[in-house]
Amino acid sequence: MASKIRFSKYQGAGNDFILIDNRNQSFDRADEALVAKLCDRRFGIGADGLMLLQEKENYDFEMVYYNADGREGSMCGNGGRCIVAFARDLGIITDKTVFLAVDGIHHATLSPDLVDLQMIDVDSFQRDGEAYILQTGSPHYVDFVTDLQKKNVFQEGSAIRNNDTYKKEGINVNFIEKEGEGYFLRTFERGVEDETYACGTGATAAAMAVALQQNLEGNIHIPIRVLGGQLYISFHKKGTQFTNVFLKGPAEFVFEGTF
Repeated sequence: MASKIRFSKYQGAGNDFILIDNRNQSFDRADEALVAKLCDRRFGIGADGLMLLQEKENYDFEMVYYNADGREGSMCGNGGRCIVAFARDLGIITDKTVFLAVDGIHHATLSPDLVDLQMIDVDSFQRDGEAYILQTGSPHYVDFVTDLQKKNVFQEGSAIRNNDTYKKEGINVNFIEKEGEGYFLRTFERGVEDETYACGTGATAAAMAVALQQNLEGNIHIPIRVLGGQLYISFHKKGTQFTNVFLKGPAEFVFEGTF
C-alpha cells in the first residue's frame, strides 16, 4: 500500500493552497495528474495550487509551486506568504526568512497575522491598448475599469487570456478600480483558468500600473482590496524601475490531513 502523505491547507486573502513538507522527498514532483486531482474542488482536497517545501542549501527552504491544472507554475505571491507561514508553523523559521522560488531569492518577515514578502524588482513594462503588461514573477495584464463589482471577470478575463496574443503562454488578467484611499482588484488566473479570490503577483502588478498611470515617484504604498481580503503593496519607483517591492497580507492555516 502506498504511504500516506501529510498535507496542510493555508489561505492568503482567500487564495488557497495545499502545502506539503517535502524535505524527505516523499512526494513525486513529476505527477501532474495527482496534483490536479488534489487541487480539484469536487474530487480532491480543493485549492488554487499546491506547494512543496523542500531543503535547499544556503536557504531556509525552497518553494516549488504547481498550478491547479497540475503543471509547475510561475511565482505566486499569496502562495509565497502561505509557505512562509507554513515554514514558521513547522519550526523551520521564526519571524524572518530567506527562501528560493522559481523567480529567485525572496525575503520575508512575519507578524502574528501578516506576512510581508519581498517580490522581485521590475524594470520594464509594455502596453496592450490601454492595459499595462507587467512581469512580477508571473505575467500580468492590468486594465483600469469602472463598475468592477458587476463585471463578468470569468468571461472577459478568459477571452483576453485566450486571445491570439496570449493563448500560447497564457497571462493573468487583472481589472482594477479606484476605491476610497486604495483600489479594488479582481483577477482571472491562468493555470486555475478562473477568477480567484486573490492574486499576490497580480496585486503587485496592479499597484505598479497605478504608479505608472499616475506618474508617482519615490516610496509608494498602495492598499488593494481583493475578493478574499486586504493586501498592501509597497515599493520604490524611479522612472520605470520598481525596487524594494513588498506584498503584505494575511496567511492563515485552515486544516491538515493525509492522503
